Amino acid sequence: MSIDLDAVTAIDTHVHIETDGQGNYALDQELLDASAAYFKNEAGPGRAPTVDQIAEHYRGQRLAAVVFTVDAHRATGHPALSGTRLLEQVGHHPDVLVPFCSVDPTAGAEAVALLRDLAAGGARGLKLHPSVQAFAPNDPALYPLYEAAAELGLPIVFHTGQTGIGAGMPGGRGIRLRYSDPMLIDDVAADLPSLTVILAHPSVPWQDSAISMATHKANVYIDLSGWSPKYFAPQLVRAINGLLKRKVLFGSDFPLLTPQRWLADFERLEIKPEVRPLVLKENAAGVLGLRHG
Repeated sequence: MSIDLDAVTAIDTHVHIETDGQGNYALDQELLDASAAYFKNEAGPGRAPTVDQIAEHYRGQRLAAVVFTVDAHRATGHPALSGTRLLEQVGHHPDVLVPFCSVDPTAGAEAVALLRDLAAGGARGLKLHPSVQAFAPNDPALYPLYEAAAELGLPIVFHTGQTGIGAGMPGGRGIRLRYSDPMLIDDVAADLPSLTVILAHPSVPWQDSAISMATHKANVYIDLSGWSPKYFAPQLVRAINGLLKRKVLFGSDFPLLTPQRWLADFERLEIKPEVRPLVLKENAAGVLGLRHG
């Protein structure tokens, strides 16, 4: 990993790769369009920048980014993007991109083997989306995957709370929000104290649960992606300024929410001056193992 922390102003810990640039997409067009509409994505419905375009965008902003896809092929019936191919593409941009991977956790031993292969290929973490991948995070059958991630030193980013995927569609396209209750992940964090757990997004409608978990467990962090900071709940802002000042991470949810918009709104938030650099870069540098020396 060759990211120069002095060369970047912030680390965006939540950036989606939605296409491999060869006509393949992480989700079907209906779900991509619904998500873009939910976020009022200024780039237009279904917008999916390539890895090269993501790197160019972040390099131009003097930002680094954690990038990943979501492998939900078993739940959605839509083929996943090749993790190996994405790692190769991300590998061309080590100055700005940190590669995470995704596997379908319901695939059992196959998922564990794939995770090990992707870690050997350069993946620095794992992204899971309980609602879209249709699994309960505290299902004991998934623990071999979590144990492998812990053994490999890979943080796991779990989607929590509301999701724009399936939003506004009849039945939400069958996607169940209850799987993304962060308290289901509390079991995982308690049972595997050596595993770094990142709760993605302000966990609406379970914000207090996420704050409690990150306060209670040293191995639990929160990324602040998916919501403009101007919509952060008051208790989240208090936690950022206080008990969780070293446990929260800047994340945008690009391409659905741009880092420029997130950072502009964060600048207007009442955050203590000494806390801002922790949220924007220092906390993520520690979690990702990017610190100098």
